[in-house]
Amino acid sequence: MKRFNIPFSPPDMTEAEVNEVREAILSGWITTGPRTKELERQIAAYVGAPKAVCLNSATACLEMALRLLDVGEGDEVIVPAYTYTASASVVCHVGAKVVFVDVQEDSLEMDYNAVEAAINEHTKAIIPVDLAGIPCDYKRIFEIVERKKALFYPTSKLQRALGRVAVCADAAHAFGASWNGHMVGSIADFTSFSFHAVKNFTTAEGGALTWRTLPGIDDEALYHQVQLYSLHGQSKDALAKTQLGAWEYDIVGPWYKCNMTDIMAALGLVQMKRYPALLARRREIIERYDAALKPLGVEVLSHYTDNYTSSGHLYLTRVPNATLEERQAIIVAMAERGIATNVHYKPLPMMTAYKAMGFDIKDFPNAYAHFANEITLPLHTRLTDEEIEYIIEQYTDILRNR
Repeated sequence: MKRFNIPFSPPDMTEAEVNEVREAILSGWITTGPRTKELERQIAAYVGAPKAVCLNSATACLEMALRLLDVGEGDEVIVPAYTYTASASVVCHVGAKVVFVDVQEDSLEMDYNAVEAAINEHTKAIIPVDLAGIPCDYKRIFEIVERKKALFYPTSKLQRALGRVAVCADAAHAFGASWNGHMVGSIADFTSFSFHAVKNFTTAEGGALTWRTLPGIDDEALYHQVQLYSLHGQSKDALAKTQLGAWEYDIVGPWYKCNMTDIMAALGLVQMKRYPALLARRREIIERYDAALKPLGVEVLSHYTDNYTSSGHLYLTRVPNATLEERQAIIVAMAERGIATNVHYKPLPMMTAYKAMGFDIKDFPNAYAHFANEITLPLHTRLTDEEIEYIIEQYTDILRNR
């Protein structure tokens, strides 16, 4: 049998991306400029949001959402224990308190009963995570924050406009996903997307923040505020300063530097054209994996249902009854056969930084149980049909003979 060397998640780049980046470099404008603004326009139109802001990471986008809301010291933000650190670290960045909740026994979504119980007079936001590209149950989340309105004490204009706990979705995995006919990016109050190198849609690094139109809040004003936050509080960006005599600017706050460049946006503009086909290919791969692995009793996530369509970002599997040691042996065996796999995720209460905050994985038994036997298979659009079959053959052979 032919042996392959299959990486976990390489970027899918073509000559079209190369040419667009080359044009950006030779245009004389390589920082935030016309390409970034055009990508923002296309993203907003694609997800059905009034505006989009492109920044240098999804982490920056999620943090900017909290800063727009004036979340800070004395406030609490609810985050699932089963996620990547960026979902929680942004809460620390703004000086608020992370409140972890467990996931469900049979799902990687937050335990919504635990979410409701965790809301108190200090709670300012919930950060649901669309893990693997699968949208959360937004209907349930909004019902919870509406029921808990009596406990909400707003301390800023934006908080007063909402009148309840904010829903700030970590949709790092979910660009292109939809829920009940609505695109992710237009559902939550704020949504952050990742365009990191391993994501379905990439600008090498980068991300985008979108939001719903909020009562009494001007979308252009929100956009302008994020621009200020992302460029040192400078009242004009480099493009605006190119106008005749427009050199002068003000610094309205001692803020941050996290803008997207036109070189990055050049990648995104080409990826936008290719994205429908990339999503379709991911669905093909997932359906082939499902057909092969479900009969073996391997637990997999449901990416496509009547209620939602996933972006198909990650293919998580759970090996029945596997111990940590057996899981590691399977990962090594796959690597020996030339197939890179991964684990998504080691729950945050197991990490040094969060243990130091007093969190204990014993308080999150469902998160630990999901982690203990989880293996993520390669899922990317550079996989050939022959490679997909090879992955399936090798994984099923290893599982049958473990």
